[in-house]
Amino acid sequence: MVLATQPPTQILTIEDYLAYDDGTDTRYELVDGELIDMPSEPLENSDVALRLLLEFAKVVPLTWLRYKDLELQVSGRRVTVRLPDITLLGEECRAALAGRTRGIITQDMPPPLAVIEVVSPGRANVIRDYRYKRSEYAARGIAEYWIVDPQEQKITVLTLVDGLYEEAVYRGDDRVSSTVFPSIQITVSDILST
Repeated sequence: MVLATQPPTQILTIEDYLAYDDGTDTRYELVDGELIDMPSEPLENSDVALRLLLEFAKVVPLTWLRYKDLELQVSGRRVTVRLPDITLLGEECRAALAGRTRGIITQDMPPPLAVIEVVSPGRANVIRDYRYKRSEYAARGIAEYWIVDPQEQKITVLTLVDGLYEEAVYRGDDRVSSTVFPSIQITVSDILST
């Protein structure tokens, strides 16, 4: 019988987080200095994220696309590291990551161009994606933050203007508009269809 190792309960620094290894495949976000384990997502959410990834692969270099394998340090009361579903790097961010042994965008690096989160079921997930990540990603200077919500059947595109996000909500057959990626040609139904 293998016992799961509990993550430490003390407040971690970024250095502690980067060095932490509990010997499992558990993925953790660091939220205000505390490790939060990230459960696996519903298969439908992964399908949605993959559809988006394939659409973006048509309009941006493949080297700019990251799917669930990149960590992103953002501002919080204490150190916070998020694990976005999709990250669109851009040239400067990609160059800053080159040669590193770990895929983490730290505070001293340029921000990615955009981050996409697919909302998982549950009140805590909704609050995290719509409220906390919204302010964290804006403070980090990320030009666009997409919230893809399969439960509500909508895509919210937040565009950074003068340090705050302006919101556009798309549903059904609406064509999603992006100022960062104006050539993207998708509708909500293209992405959220089953």
